[in-house]
Amino acid sequence: MDVREHLRNGLRAALAEAGIDPLPDDIALERPANRDHGDWSSNIALATAKKAGKNPRELGQALVDFLIARPPAHVTAVEIAGPGFVNFRLADTWLHEVMTDVLEQGVDGYASPDLGAGAHLNVEFVSANPNKPLHAGHGRGACYGDSIARLKERCGFRVTRETYINDRGVQMTNYAKSLAAAKADEPIPEDGYHGAYIHAWAGEMPADADPLEWGLQRGLDSHRATLEALDIHHEVWFSERSLVPSGAIDDAMDDLRAHNAVFEDDGAVWLRSTEFGDDKDRVLVKSDGDLTYLTPDIAYHRDKFSRSELLFNVWGADHHGYVTRMKAAMQLLGHDPDELEIAITQMVDFARSGEEVKMSGRSGDFIALDDVIAEVGADAARFTYLMQSVDSRQTFDLEEVAKQGMDNPVFYVQYAHARICSIFAKAAEAGVERSPLADVDTSLLVHERELDLLRSLQELPDIVRVACVDNAPHRIAAWSREQAAALHGFYHDCYVMSDAIAPELTQARLALVAASQVGLQIALQLLGVSAPEAM
Repeated sequence: MDVREHLRNGLRAALAEAGIDPLPDDIALERPANRDHGDWSSNIALATAKKAGKNPRELGQALVDFLIARPPAHVTAVEIAGPGFVNFRLADTWLHEVMTDVLEQGVDGYASPDLGAGAHLNVEFVSANPNKPLHAGHGRGACYGDSIARLKERCGFRVTRETYINDRGVQMTNYAKSLAAAKADEPIPEDGYHGAYIHAWAGEMPADADPLEWGLQRGLDSHRATLEALDIHHEVWFSERSLVPSGAIDDAMDDLRAHNAVFEDDGAVWLRSTEFGDDKDRVLVKSDGDLTYLTPDIAYHRDKFSRSELLFNVWGADHHGYVTRMKAAMQLLGHDPDELEIAITQMVDFARSGEEVKMSGRSGDFIALDDVIAEVGADAARFTYLMQSVDSRQTFDLEEVAKQGMDNPVFYVQYAHARICSIFAKAAEAGVERSPLADVDTSLLVHERELDLLRSLQELPDIVRVACVDNAPHRIAAWSREQAAALHGFYHDCYVMSDAIAPELTQARLALVAASQVGLQIALQLLGVSAPEAM
């Protein structure tokens, strides 16, 4: 049992003794910022004092007196602080239980809260135009979307990874014209695509190939290869073009009419999006009969809802204004707005040695995501993209990220895992086998470095939960760096094996290192970063 449940049960008993009825549904417990103030603290006295007819300090003291007489498991002291906070000091045994939980549950079981209860979640990400290679800016959304999928899966959702292929519209026509011109050694049309990749791909294109169809496949092959290099795999590649012959667009329009979600004005068909917060109603069908971009997108989301219970979209910063109208459309079709979540990834600025590297899509003067992976490695790319919240603009310095040293965050974390593997290898060379956990004397783990490792491991389930709920993989990246720091500190200050170390302590420390490995592997899996055995 999590030690906090012992504390909460003790506080509930103390509140009942104080005459609080009904008891609060939840009792908050927090780690004090200053460890001198104890291991856990609760504001429950402040939250319930009015109901008890006492001032918070008076109620807090009554709770403390009760708990001192009947201390919960692992509690060595209970104190009142400030206006009525109840602070707990715990024996090291609570952290030893954490280690036992980690090792017994392992990588698959520890830090895996069942938040989704098997609900089917569709995570759509990347969804780039197939008329050019993925550029470095796409990497942020790609890594974020995949990490979100990993988090949701760990937390009990059934996840489908999907990308939407924008394979219709004027951009595809211009792309095909550009390929054809390059193949014929003719000037690229002014509204075409002028990047070096156009000439390279045109050189690959058979003379008798349809530039549109061949170019579409070439672009998709390029995207797949790039994403696979990042260990990103979509189960569904959904073609926008398929919405027309399938009748999905007509069906969506019929559905919108049935829900009174559209109206006609000046020969055009409009979505009543202002009813759900949009700044103006949006045109779906122009007066000349042409569809706007919004119409097939609505049909696509309607289709996704037919296949999934929940949707999560990862969009680029240029789609910020699109969020309200899409959520409005889904509400007009009868969906709960909470069933569609949309994350907007902010821009990434690229630099080399502090000097900005410019990107431009149509001219082709852009940094290809393939080039980023080749220069810094897939692991470093993924970790770097995921270090910051996608809500904030990011600077990605290619030279700094490529460095192999302890100042590089991904190297720092991976090296911690490699150190763990090195410890196990040295133990094997010395003929030291790990004892079964039941035979390990965990009470020997009293060094502050050892306890720091366990405190960090104790936090991981909460970190995973919050990262899943808040859609925040950067919290996992931050935790992995903290755990790595604790492991490196332990490695320098606590020998696992030596003539001066008793065999019993060696076994306890080997178990501790194994628990640390479990935690790091969980975090790295969620980030899509490898856990190397040597570096």
